[in-house]
Amino acid sequence: MPGARITAVANQKGGVGKTTTAVNLAAAWAEAGKKILLIDLDPQGNASTGLGIAPQKRNPSAFDFLTQGVFAPQRTLLDNLWVIPASRDLNKILREKPWRDAPDNLLRDALKALLLEKEKRAAETKSEGEASPAAPPHLYDDIILDCPPGLSSLTSNAFCAARSLIVPLQCEFYALEGLSQLFQTVESLRSSVNPDLRIDGILLTMADGRNSLSEQVEADVRAHMGAQVYKTVIPRNVRLSEAPSHGMPATLYDSSCSGSLAYKALAEEIGRRRGGRGGRGRAS
Repeated sequence: MPGARITAVANQKGGVGKTTTAVNLAAAWAEAGKKILLIDLDPQGNASTGLGIAPQKRNPSAFDFLTQGVFAPQRTLLDNLWVIPASRDLNKILREKPWRDAPDNLLRDALKALLLEKEKRAAETKSEGEASPAAPPHLYDDIILDCPPGLSSLTSNAFCAARSLIVPLQCEFYALEGLSQLFQTVESLRSSVNPDLRIDGILLTMADGRNSLSEQVEADVRAHMGAQVYKTVIPRNVRLSEAPSHGMPATLYDSSCSGSLAYKALAEEIGRRRGGRGGRGRAS
């Protein structure tokens, strides 16, 4: 996608704040003026719920985009944020033939086909001497992929399409366990199908400042992973947990809560790391 940086949010463990991160990072960037597309690749559809897309309104879905190229992003409560919702049909890619045996480049090919179609239309418009149309809604600044837990073919599809990977890591005793398998998968795909994939950073989530264990886990993770760990830490916050039940990101549900402020700071930090591609304005 021209100008769009594709970022996967993934961890093989569930319950680490993966979807919360995808939704609120997308919202923070959108609120800062960037055009964002979130693609929900988790059959549970939690990111879709968190952005206010009811289950009965998720057709066409990410399954239709991956398998048929049907591109129908839906608007959210934020003007600059669109979502391709997930449906349970995504389970077919995991369990049913022929999708179960399909290659891991379904998503990448769907995005490429979309780009080729855009270029074709632009060329036709130019040859006919027509005025250039307004930028179509699929010209995004960033595309965020919310992955399901585990290292399934859906996650591999995200890794094949993405340039960056954000790994949420809960501040708990077993935080570092399982990361080696995730990193091995990344290295395998880099050497075979996607040499551009990089680990953008590791994000510490659900930190409890009243708990000395959280502080010890943070110290251990930073000692092992060094500069790969974002400086921003996402706190355990009730408002972050409440927001999805209202069908909105926490940054919209309660913009001043500690969780929202942390995700806005994360958006700024990622922008600085990428050389200014993050949100506009000063981090909190």
